[in-house]
Amino acid sequence: MVKIYLDSARVDTWALPAGCPPVRGVTTNPTLVFQAGLPVSLATYLGLISAAADHGMSELMLQLPQSYAEQAREWLKALQPAAQARNVLLTIKLPCASDWEACIDAVKAEQQDILLTGLSNAVQLLWAQSKGVQYVAPYVGRLANDGRNVWALMEACIRVQANGPALLAASIKTPEVLAQLVAVGAAAVTLPPASLAAWCTDALTQTAVQQFDHDIQASLKIPQR
Repeated sequence: MVKIYLDSARVDTWALPAGCPPVRGVTTNPTLVFQAGLPVSLATYLGLISAAADHGMSELMLQLPQSYAEQAREWLKALQPAAQARNVLLTIKLPCASDWEACIDAVKAEQQDILLTGLSNAVQLLWAQSKGVQYVAPYVGRLANDGRNVWALMEACIRVQANGPALLAASIKTPEVLAQLVAVGAAAVTLPPASLAAWCTDALTQTAVQQFDHDIQASLKIPQR
C-alpha cells in the first residue's frame, strides 16, 4: 500500500476529516517551514518532532538548511535522540545535487535515513542509487510544467525500488495524477493536507448518494405487495 505523508509544517493543518486514508507521517522543507511562519532553525525542527509525536505521526522528514557536513552532524546530535525519545522515525531530506555530497555522506555516516529531494532526471536517479539513500523525491507537477517526460522518470524510479531508493512522489496536483502513481507502484506520496481533505469526497459520489436517497423515499410510496 502506498504510504502517504502530509506536506506541511503547519501543525494546525495535520488533523484531517473523515474519509481520508491513514497518514504515515509528515514531510517538510525550508519553504514550508517559512510559509508556516517559523524560522528554519534547529529549535523549530525539535518542536516539529514533538508535534508529530503529539499528533500520533510515526514518521517525520526534515530538510537540513545548509550543505555543511559539520553543521549536519551537530544538528543530528540533537535531532536523532529527540526523535528516538518520542518514537518518531526520522528521515533527513537533502537536495539531490552534487554540491551536497559531503553533507549526504556525513548524514549517512550517522546511520541516518536520507531522502534526496528535487530529483529531476535519470542520471540523478542513478547517482542517488549509488549513494545508498532510502528515498528520492521528484516534483511531479514541476516536471510536468517544464515539459518533461514525467512518466518515463517515474517508471525508472519504480524499477530501481527493489534495490533502493524508494520513490516518494511530491508536487501532486490532481487526484488523477495520484491514481497514476498508485497504479504504477510508487512507494510513497506527499500531499498537502488541503488536497487530502478536498479529495476525500467527490461530486460524482455525492450525486449517486443523493439519487439513492431520492429513490429510497420514492420507493416507500409503492404499495406493499
